[in-house]
Amino acid sequence: MFTGIVEEMGTVVTLVRAGAVLRLGVQAGATLEGSDVGASVAVNGACLTVVERPPDGFVFELGPETLARTTLGRLKPGDPVNLERPLRFGGALGGHLVLGHVDGVGTVEDVTRVESTTRVRVALPGRELEPLLIPQGSVAVDGVSLTVAALGDRSFEVMLIPYTLAATTLGRLRPGQATNVEADVIGKYLVRSLALRGAI
Repeated sequence: MFTGIVEEMGTVVTLVRAGAVLRLGVQAGATLEGSDVGASVAVNGACLTVVERPPDGFVFELGPETLARTTLGRLKPGDPVNLERPLRFGGALGGHLVLGHVDGVGTVEDVTRVESTTRVRVALPGRELEPLLIPQGSVAVDGVSLTVAALGDRSFEVMLIPYTLAATTLGRLRPGQATNVEADVIGKYLVRSLALRGAI
């Protein structure tokens, strides 16, 4: 489990196909500490397992499900990625509870500068995520914990402050770009519970 507070941006160094599996190599720095083989690391919001630990980075293996549900299969060498180590008991919960289980791939529809901030509108992949988003609620975009600024028809908007623009990959978002979207886990459990009771 994560918090959506990105610790650093890593850099994709290798992408190697091995049958149905894609081996992803990422150069990293601060997140290397405590992240040995078998550890979990969120990469652009997707929880991945470290399978190799070279001195300057990580190697992960992406299976068909991860490749189908996230943007990770579209990465290229040199691309930056958001990295976060798991939340530790007793640690600060600076963002919100992020599982690292991406719900779907959204598409950036609009990026608008508003003085020093940036407003981004993201189209949802389908209507199934709409009930999970509320105004002023939480959403993770490429692993970054954000507040929902507005809701539209199959879309949502977020505001990015200068720090987020500089410290994460979100400062590079452009219209048409694909993003990993994870809705708030509390909303998922609530909707599931109501559905089982026949309330929705």
